[in-house]
Amino acid sequence: MSHPIHLDGASLTIDQVVGAARDPSISITLDPAALAALGQSRALIERAIDEGRTIYGVNTGFGKLANVRIATDQLDELQVNLIRSHAAGVGDLLPREVVRAVMVLRANVLIRPTSGVRPQLVEAVLALLNSDIVPAVPEQGSVGASGDLAPLSHIAQVIMGEGEVLARDGGREPGAAALARAAIAPMRFAPKEGLSFINGTQAQTAILSLLVHDAGVLWRTALASAAMSLEALRGTPTPFDPRIHAARPHPGQQVAAEHLLTLLDDSEIRASHLDDDPRVQDAYSLRCLPQVMGAVRDAIEFAERVCRIELNSSTDNPLVFDNGDVLSGGNFHGQPVAQALDFLTIALTTMQAMTERRIERLVNPDLSHGLPAFLIENPGLRSGYMMVQITAAALVAESRTLTVPASVGSIPTDANQEDFVPMGMAAAFKAARVLRNAQRVVAAEVLCAVQGIELLKPLSPGRGVRWLEQRVRDPEGPAIAPLTEDRSPAPDLERLARAVAAGELDPVGLL
Repeated sequence: MSHPIHLDGASLTIDQVVGAARDPSISITLDPAALAALGQSRALIERAIDEGRTIYGVNTGFGKLANVRIATDQLDELQVNLIRSHAAGVGDLLPREVVRAVMVLRANVLIRPTSGVRPQLVEAVLALLNSDIVPAVPEQGSVGASGDLAPLSHIAQVIMGEGEVLARDGGREPGAAALARAAIAPMRFAPKEGLSFINGTQAQTAILSLLVHDAGVLWRTALASAAMSLEALRGTPTPFDPRIHAARPHPGQQVAAEHLLTLLDDSEIRASHLDDDPRVQDAYSLRCLPQVMGAVRDAIEFAERVCRIELNSSTDNPLVFDNGDVLSGGNFHGQPVAQALDFLTIALTTMQAMTERRIERLVNPDLSHGLPAFLIENPGLRSGYMMVQITAAALVAESRTLTVPASVGSIPTDANQEDFVPMGMAAAFKAARVLRNAQRVVAAEVLCAVQGIELLKPLSPGRGVRWLEQRVRDPEGPAIAPLTEDRSPAPDLERLARAVAAGELDPVGLL
C-alpha cells in the first residue's frame, strides 16, 4: 500500500509528486502546524488591508495596471476577474498525471506562510485531489513568468465552480457538475488569493518532476541496454576499470563505470574472447560509455537538484513575512526550471544519439564482429532489423531539432512590463518529447542487442545482462521472441518502449 503524503510546504519529494500524480488512491493530507502558521500569515494580510496599505495584487491592478488602485468593496471581484481573464490557454489538454502533479505542488506552495492565503484555499485544492477531480488545462499559453498563469487559472476556475474537468470517459464536463457530485462547495477567492494561486512555476515544475523521475529510470535501463550491446559485440570491460575513473573523478562517470562492471560480471561471452581477440580498443560508443553516460547522469542530477528546491519554495508574489512585511519580488520567474529542462533535453538527446550508434554496430556486418547482417540468418532473403536502426535514426534526428534551448527565447509580454520571460512550458514540452523518443531508441537497442545475445548462444552474458534478457523474453512482460524470420518489428518496439517507460527493464535492484 502506498504511504500517505503529508504536505507541510517544506518536505515534499519528487517521488511523492510522482506517486500522487499517477496513483489517485494515495491519500494527501495537510500539516496542522503549517495550516496554523498560514492562518497567522493571513491575519497579517487582512490587517494590512484594514490599515489601507497599498499592496500589489491585493488592492491594485496587475502587471502593467499595477498603478491602478482598487476600491475596498471590489477586492474580491478583482481576484475573480483575474482568474477568469487569465484562463487563456489553448491547444491539447495536459495529461491527468501532469495536472494532478501541478495541484500537489500548488497546495504545497500555498501552505507556506509566505503565501498569505486562507487555509481554506489549500484545503480546497486537497479536496479536488482526494476526489480525483482533474481540471481540464490546455497545454499552451504560459511563458513561465509571471509564473504559469494560464494553466493555474484553469485550475482555479474549477475551484470556483467554473471551467471544465476531465471526465472518466476521456471527454470533459463542467467543473460545477463535478464539484456537486463530490459534495464540494465552490470557493470564492478572497483578496490576494487569486494572484497567489496563479503566480507560480508549478506547471513547468510538475513536468520537470515527472521527467526527472522517468529520466533516472531510463538512464539505468539505457546503461543495461548498453551493457547488453557490449556483450553482443564482444567488447571489453577494461575501460570501466575504477582506476581510470578515479583519475578523472566526475561523479556520474564513476557511477556509470561501477554499474557497467556489475552488469557485466560473470560473463562467459567475455571469457570466450579474452585471450585471442585482435582488437586493442572498442569504438567510442562502447569504450566511452562511462564518460558519456556519466555526463548524462550528472545532468539529470542537476535537474533533480533544481526540482527539489523548487518543490518547497515560495514562488508567488508578493510574499508575506512574519513581521508583517509584504514584499514584491520575482520568485515566480521560471528561469531556473526552464534551464534545467533545457539541460535535461540536451542530455537525453546525447544519450539516445550514442545509443543509436550502438544499434548501427549491431546490425552492420562490417562493425558487428561476426554477427549476421541485420541480426538475421540468411540475410538478403531476409532483412531482419534493418529498419530498426532507421527508426532509431529518425527519432534521434527529431530530438536533435528539439535541443535548441527555449530558456533563451524570451518574447516581452504584458506591455513590456514582463520584458524577459523564460518559456519554461515550451522547454518542458520539448523535454517530454525527447524523453519519449529516448525511451523508444533504448527499446530499439534492447531489441537488437537481445537478438545479438541470442545469436551467441550457448555462451551466457554477464549476470546483469542475463537479467535483462530474461525480462525481455518473459511471457508476463514484453515477451519478445527471438527473430528467426522476418516479422514487423513495430509491435515488439512498442511493447519494449512501454516496458522501458514503466521501469520494467530498470536494473535498479542489481546496482
